[in-house]
Amino acid sequence: MPDRGTYHDWTPYLFYLLLTSALGPLLFGYHLAELNEPEQVIRCALPTTTTTTTTSSTFPQCLPMSTPQFALISSIFTLGGLLGALTSGPLTTKYGRLPTMLLSSVFAALGPALAATTLNIPMFVTGRFIAGLGAGAATVIVPIYISEIAPPNQKGFFGSTTQIMINMGILTTQLLGLFLSKGQLWRIILGVGGVIAVLQFGALYLAGQESPKWLADNGMAGRAKKALQRIRGHEADIEEEVKGWGIESVQDMEDEEETLLSGQDHMSSHPASPSGPDGAPDIHASSKPGKKAEKAAKTLGFLAVLQSPDIRPAVLAVVTIMLAQQLCGINSIVMYGVSLLSDLLAANAALLNVLVAVLNVIVTTAAAPLVDRIGRKPCLLISIGGMGTSSILLAFGIMNAIPVLSAISVLLFVASFGIGLGPVPFLLSSELVAAEAVGATQSWALAANWIATFAVAQFFPLVNERLGKGQVYFIFAGFALLFGGFTAWFVPETRGRRDADEVWGRRKDGGRED
Repeated sequence: MPDRGTYHDWTPYLFYLLLTSALGPLLFGYHLAELNEPEQVIRCALPTTTTTTTTSSTFPQCLPMSTPQFALISSIFTLGGLLGALTSGPLTTKYGRLPTMLLSSVFAALGPALAATTLNIPMFVTGRFIAGLGAGAATVIVPIYISEIAPPNQKGFFGSTTQIMINMGILTTQLLGLFLSKGQLWRIILGVGGVIAVLQFGALYLAGQESPKWLADNGMAGRAKKALQRIRGHEADIEEEVKGWGIESVQDMEDEEETLLSGQDHMSSHPASPSGPDGAPDIHASSKPGKKAEKAAKTLGFLAVLQSPDIRPAVLAVVTIMLAQQLCGINSIVMYGVSLLSDLLAANAALLNVLVAVLNVIVTTAAAPLVDRIGRKPCLLISIGGMGTSSILLAFGIMNAIPVLSAISVLLFVASFGIGLGPVPFLLSSELVAAEAVGATQSWALAANWIATFAVAQFFPLVNERLGKGQVYFIFAGFALLFGGFTAWFVPETRGRRDADEVWGRRKDGGRED
């Protein structure tokens, strides 16, 4: 846990903002797993479900569809997420974190509304795609927002909130699936996601707060100070945190605004006189807002971050770690663990899936302090090493029909993911780059993540069947070896670093970057 002396930064309003914003990642996990348990009911695949059996005059009890059609309904969510991830980065950089979170929650409410009231397959596909737009945007915006409102020395601890809430979403939908996968009750499972999105919109609209750091980076220093004070508490000393934004002190913020106001009054009285004999101090003071405005206008887009020699290595690092999160195989368990575990352990498949989701939540929550205590990079290496080792054990367990070895391997596999590859990639997306490149870098990272998610979801069953059960986990072990080597060699540690320049060992002379 964080040091006892840091608890004064924990205020009710901070937790309010954390929980309401993190409902976005919760919905991502929710929609990712919501079709697993009720699949047979939705497709009219159970003997007791037919297209003519209805409980209302409007909605059919189920929708007859082929396996490819159901695969389309499942995977279209990831394509919507990809588009949401790509477009939300520039939007959150330009317009702010709060407005883009509100917009994403609108899509997150509309999509489930269509899916829950679906009358046919095209309507179902459209609803899932729109839900993906909202979820994809949330996975870009929320990690940035949490990193910017969390206390400086606890960013890793609070940054784990994203992955914890994703796991909570998976657990929630699987629990609902245990009881509602019958008749038309599957529509409730789909509709609950929309209700959560509506609640999120209301909470953010009524009492949300823009990121203080975004305000400061966009030349609104006074508003930034007030926002930060509100989050930290009225008695908190925010001087050091303000300096971390590149502003000398809180007093400089206030002097800066006073200078701007006095400068406007002076210009209205003497429009033709830009300076006087004793005007030098005013010119110097007014240069700070000018630099802030210049920085605010310097938002970097998708291609610009790749063209910058300072930012390109960070983009490569973040994208690779995001690929590692998926290509080490976690979604082979999350999405297909039911069939794997039921064949091996001869137990209720849905209940086993719930137990795995519970373990994921527990491990991710318990391991959250490690990110700040031992660092981001060690957590990643432990996580990747554990998943690679577990993959080999799981492959042998499945190939040789050893239930105990297979079950233990699955549990170790999920636990290893929760230690590092679950929470850390979302942190690195905002810690490895400067503020003007965070949005675009986050979008590149999440785009890679969504594409890898789609690849695993679409091709894991085919490859597993083609190679023979279990052998696909040797491929995941190979990916773990590759990504582990890349992390050890290329990815820098960000714990305790003030900004991206310090992370990458760059220095500033006279306020200018080398």
